[in-house]
Amino acid sequence: MEAPRLYSTKPVQSLKPTKKIPLEEDLGKASDALPLPLYLTNALFFTLFFSVVYFLLSRWREKIRTSTPLHVVTFSDIIAIFSFFASFIYLLGFFGIDFVQSLVFQPSPDVWIAEDEEEDNEVLLAKEDARKVPCGQALDCSLPPLPPAAPIVTTQKVCDEKPLMVIPEEDEEIVKSVVSGTTPSYSLESKLGDCKRAAAIRREALQRLTGKSLSGLPLDGFDYESILGQCCEMPVGYVQIPVGIAGPLLVNGREYSVPMATTEGCLVASTNRGCKAIHLSGGATSVLLKDGMTRAPCVRFGTAKRAADLKLYLEDPDNFETLSVVFNRSSRFGRLQGIKCAIAGKNLYIRFTCSTGDAMGMNMVSKGVQNVLDFLQTDFPDMDVIGISGNYCSDKKPAAVNWIEGRGKSVVCEATIKGDVVRKVLKTSVESLVELNMLKNLTGSAMAGALGGFNAHASNIVAAIYIATGQDPAQNVESSHCITMMEAVNDGKDLHVSVTMPSIEVGTVGGGTQLASQSACLNLLGVKGASKETPGANSRMLAAIVASAVLAGELSLMSAIAAGQLVKSHMKYNRSTKDVSKASS
Repeated sequence: MEAPRLYSTKPVQSLKPTKKIPLEEDLGKASDALPLPLYLTNALFFTLFFSVVYFLLSRWREKIRTSTPLHVVTFSDIIAIFSFFASFIYLLGFFGIDFVQSLVFQPSPDVWIAEDEEEDNEVLLAKEDARKVPCGQALDCSLPPLPPAAPIVTTQKVCDEKPLMVIPEEDEEIVKSVVSGTTPSYSLESKLGDCKRAAAIRREALQRLTGKSLSGLPLDGFDYESILGQCCEMPVGYVQIPVGIAGPLLVNGREYSVPMATTEGCLVASTNRGCKAIHLSGGATSVLLKDGMTRAPCVRFGTAKRAADLKLYLEDPDNFETLSVVFNRSSRFGRLQGIKCAIAGKNLYIRFTCSTGDAMGMNMVSKGVQNVLDFLQTDFPDMDVIGISGNYCSDKKPAAVNWIEGRGKSVVCEATIKGDVVRKVLKTSVESLVELNMLKNLTGSAMAGALGGFNAHASNIVAAIYIATGQDPAQNVESSHCITMMEAVNDGKDLHVSVTMPSIEVGTVGGGTQLASQSACLNLLGVKGASKETPGANSRMLAAIVASAVLAGELSLMSAIAAGQLVKSHMKYNRSTKDVSKASS
């Protein structure tokens, strides 16, 4: 039976297998000899030393002035003299705290017992006390477990830490071949057939090549098989992002607990307050306006006339059915909805729009576009395809075409917030919110020349939900296109607020949605996987939830700004006095 491989990345000091220590023995820390923490002890003795020196000098000066013999001492003089010598001895040995340790820790003579080198199973490595840190720092004497097979201990030269890697001999040879360039790092999964093992070997090779430690990047606890060939290449670990819950968010009569993955303090709390205000006011209403993913290839002809000929052909309604049949061959869910062309001299940009079911659909529409381009080569043999994407789509870039025509799911979401809720929950007034929205989200954004950015922070909520549910975070660029509107209704007593988002690009199948954590968040929302009853229903509901969460986030942030609470809340929830590095270690 093959011995299990042991990969340990715990940071330790340089190792030197010169002495053997029984397992039951445990080295104490030098500072353990002191009743108080080292820094408090140092401060105490420094204060004591200078205090008694001042006291004794004052006393001796007074004796000289009064002609009192110096050898005549009082009880306070005796205490001061004793304190002087005690603090002096401590301070003398301060930079060599081992002096104190040697008085407390008396190692037994049988600690350093010479063992026969052939008894490998009893050999344990001990740290050499070559300190490069302050004397009082704790010594790490933890001992790694021994694997059944003889391991190779390799110490890497890292800037501030020297992580110990205990790996089997066969893996050590692979690491060396990766470092030397003999074995490509990207081929480890295919050569080894073990994705976890490949990630560990690649990680070790990377540390040796760069001289940098990855001890803070987790390796264990992740299914590397699930990302092979679809989510990430050449993994060396994974990043942990906390997930918070905002809600319940009441949308179209249903409640949702919205997962948000973020490292920005106050974001989840603020969105949660907006959800509360919406819920107390009867909930929000979300409407899907359009659902279609786009792809726009760029083709070139010898003349502008030929480019115009193709444009007229593609936009002719009589040809649409033929093109649809060709396009729809690529998928049972992808259905061509329309074609829009833009010409620039001899170059033609063709924007295809199609439905994609519950998938976000970029690959689906790309395959359909390729089918149409191949079909067009018959009637337009002089057509030169420059690229399957000509940026007229437009993907992962702010573009007016997405703001005007839409891409993915186009959604509008609205709610009427009661005046009492505005005052008691949001801590502001209807008039203040209406005025702030006009001057900030509308006028201010126009002054800045914003493109789709007529909102307070829609991208904050979109990014957090996208990361939690396995969407493409880069598509937050166009998915965050949003205009926020606010106006007083019911004779100025209540607030009507809405967000219009023309290009929310989401899916509930494919990509990162199939990973365990992201799948769990989709399941929490009730939109996991493909809808069996109505194809595309889950992804459309996810888009409605995103827009509704944006509505909640806009409502809460605008209220905080109107009430002058923005800075105060961020100082409370977005500033930590805790040393996270010490807590994690």
